[in-house]
Amino acid sequence: MDENTPTVSLVSCMHFVRRGIAKAVPEKIELTEKELETIIKQTADELRITEAGEDVSDEDEEAGASAPREPPSNPDDEFDFENYDTEDTSNPIGIGSVATLPNLGDLSENVQIRTEGPDSDEEDDIIKATDNLLLVGHVESDASVLEVYIFNKDEGSFYVHHDIILPWFPLCIEWLSHDPSDPQPGNLCALGGMDPVIQVWDLDIENCLEPAFKLGKKPNKKKKTKRVGHKDAVLDLSWNRNFSHVLASGSADNTVLLWDLDQGSPHTKLSYFDDKVQSVQFHPLEAQTLLTGSCDGNARVTDCRQPEAHRNWKLPPEIERVTWDRQKPYCFAMSNNEGKVAYVDCRQDEPLWTITAHEKEVTGLILSEQMPGMMITVSTDGKLKTWDITSTGPVQASESTTRVGATLCGAVCPDAPLSIAIGGDNKECCVQMIDLTDSEQVMNQFGSRPLVEVTTEPSAMDT
Repeated sequence: MDENTPTVSLVSCMHFVRRGIAKAVPEKIELTEKELETIIKQTADELRITEAGEDVSDEDEEAGASAPREPPSNPDDEFDFENYDTEDTSNPIGIGSVATLPNLGDLSENVQIRTEGPDSDEEDDIIKATDNLLLVGHVESDASVLEVYIFNKDEGSFYVHHDIILPWFPLCIEWLSHDPSDPQPGNLCALGGMDPVIQVWDLDIENCLEPAFKLGKKPNKKKKTKRVGHKDAVLDLSWNRNFSHVLASGSADNTVLLWDLDQGSPHTKLSYFDDKVQSVQFHPLEAQTLLTGSCDGNARVTDCRQPEAHRNWKLPPEIERVTWDRQKPYCFAMSNNEGKVAYVDCRQDEPLWTITAHEKEVTGLILSEQMPGMMITVSTDGKLKTWDITSTGPVQASESTTRVGATLCGAVCPDAPLSIAIGGDNKECCVQMIDLTDSEQVMNQFGSRPLVEVTTEPSAMDT
């Protein structure tokens, strides 16, 4: 084996960001070697203290699970979902004690932040209005990084713009614009991984060594701090686009937490799962409706105004992914670890159909928001398939072998709905962009269909 070939190189998660959101010239933090060495030493000391102090009873953990807050007008509606569309968000509350800002100590005066435009050698650093960002969780040998790719469909460009070093194996990525410390929309990225604490990074700052804030806290006996948040790895995240200060997280501790970003703490805990919660997704149009998929073989739809009010549909043994069908707001799809995919209408007790889509687990499941009737699946069997689900049962439109090996994740570009990014475990090629317009089978099946314009206005739907 070549000495330069990593022993492990895989992409575990990815997420696209719409055009026009990122700053054209991100701010850049520039530290001297001495400052960098000091920060690394401080971080290492903090890690040692934290790891040595995680001896707190479950009772103490539960007692510290959330911070005090004003009670909602409806005690069964923790986040006041009923009134989300009339809420005044002009004066957001600042970050509480759980969401912590970067702390550079006495070094903050010496940090140089570049805010002016680039020089002639930095033209490639400019993020154009026609660029999409692709956020990629990449593990290579012993290093874990968040890579920020530039994808420009019109120019055919695809490259890493900058990256962020992570302290643990990343498992899920979610983009959000809600910055608790700034009334203006931000360009932020929430990351979950093998650590129970969620990190939120500012994507408009390069060379940043610490997240903008964190959600959760480990127990520490010496500091007399109690656990806040999850007890185990965070497996999936979903930001509520209609109720923007709410973030859902699913965990290997068999729970889902609904985080209040303004308070920096969890205020609703869903604990009726019998195994790890691998997939969570808020409804794109209904603020109160949450879809979850668990390793207990159940997909559940929960009304967050009444957290115990939920319905479930089975696809055993383990649910891998769940996703809403934006074009049919009552419907969603779910996949499992045996290659099956099922499609559910929430008004019915059983799935409308179930198919064997792949030979192995279906790790990527996409229902196109803009191409009518298109479903895309990827699997650790190394295949990407497209399906037409407009009829009573799905029809396979295309099948291709990916270059990324065992395919672990996939994401569709929101501004180029037939451009798909996938990630896998091939050491020589772990990220691949696929243009479905290059497929004759795909274009024969879908080419004549006009794209649907995606709106952000919520609509009424009872679950």
